[in-house]
Amino acid sequence: MGPNAGLKTVHDRSLPDANVPALELTSVSYSYGRRQALDNISFSIAPGRFAVLLGLNGAGKTTLFSLISHLFATRNGHIHVFGNDIDRKSGEALRRLGIVFQARTLDLDLSVHQNLAYHASLHGIGSREANTRIHDLMQSIDMSDRLHEKARSLSGGQIRRVEIVRALLHQPSLLLLDEATVGLDIKSRATILGDIRTLVEQKGISVLWATHLIDEVNHADQVIVINQGKLVANGTTHDVVKDAGADTINEAFSRLTGIVSLNVGGHL
Repeated sequence: MGPNAGLKTVHDRSLPDANVPALELTSVSYSYGRRQALDNISFSIAPGRFAVLLGLNGAGKTTLFSLISHLFATRNGHIHVFGNDIDRKSGEALRRLGIVFQARTLDLDLSVHQNLAYHASLHGIGSREANTRIHDLMQSIDMSDRLHEKARSLSGGQIRRVEIVRALLHQPSLLLLDEATVGLDIKSRATILGDIRTLVEQKGISVLWATHLIDEVNHADQVIVINQGKLVANGTTHDVVKDAGADTINEAFSRLTGIVSLNVGGHL
């Protein structure tokens, strides 16, 4: 299956209001005791946009995801998901979110179907509808034949793709992925990234893709660069490169973060 195949039959909801940002952060800060993890972060993502949250390991990406997903309470600033304040209207905001965290979270002793069905039940999806969605999504990534196998029998890339299917079961409008391709081989990375870009192009879903890998950035993406908890760039790839006085996104990222050089393949 090519990098642009898969996940083509999901997201049946009508498209959100184009005038309301899919995600909007205003002056968001967060500290762990005396350590400032995020410092006055503000940006927004339009509906149907693929946005890359680019930063070194430890830059604050996971903390930001924890705030957006309401795992952490927002202490300073405001976060809105399609106009819904994550603190005041958390139920509606979270209903619009699908989340794939960096850590693998499937129960390896359960079958793929059991993992997905349990998640569907948490979202109040009836068993008949859940089974239909599970079958359609798994078929769209050519993995329907693995539904009744234990999760531990899957490869790392397959596990990650099942986690993405799980995040899509309740038909979210905004998908958050935190280092979704970490530890995977080049082919698996390309397939997963292609699947997600297809969702944006064909289904209008919004995506915030957190990564430290430069080669996962496309020229048409919105690029949000954070470094040591601060927002240091936000715009199209072209604008970020231009504003940094660079010739490539690699060079721009190097200048914005103070990295001297990048290893082959876009790894930091």
